Amino acid sequence: MTRAFVGLGANIGERERSIRTAAELIGARRLSSLRETEPWGLRDQPPFLNAAAVLETELGARELLTRLLAIELELGRVRGAQRWGPRTIDLDLLLYGSETVDEPGLAVPHPRLHERRFALEPLVELAPELVVPGHGSVSALLAKLQSSP
Repeated sequence: MTRAFVGLGANIGERERSIRTAAELIGARRLSSLRETEPWGLRDQPPFLNAAAVLETELGARELLTRLLAIELELGRVRGAQRWGPRTIDLDLLLYGSETVDEPGLAVPHPRLHERRFALEPLVELAPELVVPGHGSVSALLAKLQSSP
């Protein structure tokens, strides 16, 4: 079994319901608090609810990503041409054990995890000792972002 962390977000529709349903469908052992955050990337859209979940899985990283994408579809996610646009649900594979994966369509740890407060805050809540391979602990990464102007 591998411990994996997934970022969950939604900014259209029934945001909280979508996140809680997705957490159930991925088999989350724990779900962080939900926090409302400003959009990242494309700013002209509604605010997001964000959280993180921890799960234990026997699936490989690629298979887990495939499962996450299927759950997004099941919950009404429509992928369009607009990157970082509004969405009913977004499931990001943030960390997969201590593995580093760099394959077409799959990068673990998530390539921008260390830059995103909305992803680090819920991870610190779930596992403050957690290490992002190649970047350091989530606690230290978050402290660095919080001290930046």
